[in-house]
Amino acid sequence: MKNQKNTMEDFMHYIIVGAGPAGVIACETIRRQDQGAQITLLSGQQQPPYSRMAIPYLLEQKIDESGTYLRHDKEHFNDLKINLLNAQVNSINTQQNSLLLSDGKSLNYDQLLLATGAKPVSPPVPGIDSAKVKNCWTMEDAQHIAEKAVSGSSVVLMGAGFIGCIILQSLLKRGVDLTMVEMGDRMVPRMMDDIAGGLLKNWCEAKGVKILTGRQVTSISDTENRLIVELKDHQQLKADLVISATGVRSNISYLENSDINTDQGILVNEYLQTNVKNIYAAGDVAQGLDFSDQSNRVQAIQPTAVEHGRIAALNMVKANSCIHHGSINMNILDTMGLISTSFGQWQGVAGGEQSILLDEANFRYLNLQFKDDCLVGVSSLGHTENIGVVRGLIRGEVKLGLWKQRLMTDPCRLMEAYLATSIAPL
Repeated sequence: MKNQKNTMEDFMHYIIVGAGPAGVIACETIRRQDQGAQITLLSGQQQPPYSRMAIPYLLEQKIDESGTYLRHDKEHFNDLKINLLNAQVNSINTQQNSLLLSDGKSLNYDQLLLATGAKPVSPPVPGIDSAKVKNCWTMEDAQHIAEKAVSGSSVVLMGAGFIGCIILQSLLKRGVDLTMVEMGDRMVPRMMDDIAGGLLKNWCEAKGVKILTGRQVTSISDTENRLIVELKDHQQLKADLVISATGVRSNISYLENSDINTDQGILVNEYLQTNVKNIYAAGDVAQGLDFSDQSNRVQAIQPTAVEHGRIAALNMVKANSCIHHGSINMNILDTMGLISTSFGQWQGVAGGEQSILLDEANFRYLNLQFKDDCLVGVSSLGHTENIGVVRGLIRGEVKLGLWKQRLMTDPCRLMEAYLATSIAPL
């Protein structure tokens, strides 16, 4: 009897679209589970897979471009026999299990993961499409900002949300004169209440940043090599560079004519599977289960992307083998040395209780939110001691018993509460 040799056609072909944390983790997980699989990772970027969260360090010149890469070994993907392609997807034919790429080529898949992330949202402001207005989202954006944000230049940063606050320090270290314009009544409104947002504003202003909250940019014009940024109250700001950091949304435009169900993102079930059996979604593009309130929503944060990538990959290799029980909303932000966090239902729940500890002079704030005798949300400024404990108490839906009242009296006793309730119930 003749020996038969396996060919690539004998193996399952997994295609992962998007080379962010979700996509990279998915590829690596598939390879561990299926040694013979054919794996293709579509990047859509000229550079190797990199972390957007590392871009501020690039702007500060703490790292070079290679320091942003998710995997620093140049042969990492080759060694894992992952075919890394610089290509974007134009459309998906779910009936033929094929992708049409931007270069006109097509690829066939057996299992498909969509991890195409998010893209910046530009407000409908006249002049926003000027070449001197940039997002801070891609490596190309960072390179342009580095050229323009030089010592003595004036920079207007539109948006004082998470992305804007990440790059604050980088811009200041480049010696720019920085002004932030935020439509909301406080900084980072999606992770901070009035007290925390006000403290952060005071902190930033003390470091030399001009913060204009409750203000709106209405137009941007290019005059004599400078930009004129006009606000709704007719105040004008002169700038050498405008950076738009006004938010992001899931990158799903390529699915417009497909039969994959979408809403704010790609709708997925508890296995991170779409309505099409062999197509999954993960990361900033996936609208999946939120642990705290059991709603379906997009959580555009890196821990969720990593978790999604791993779980989706396991289910792609072996259907329905790993359930996604929901992600906890969690944000950790370093704004020029002041650490702020938010976890779970940090804004509280109907009928719930809260405990607050405030030290304005030292920029320290801690807010615990309870539902019955369970901790369901936390927000903080200047408190970094119990981040893991907070996540454990919320994820574990720990019944605090007597420790709830103790935390109401002294929110700083989180570690004691965790140890006591983990060892034996009260």
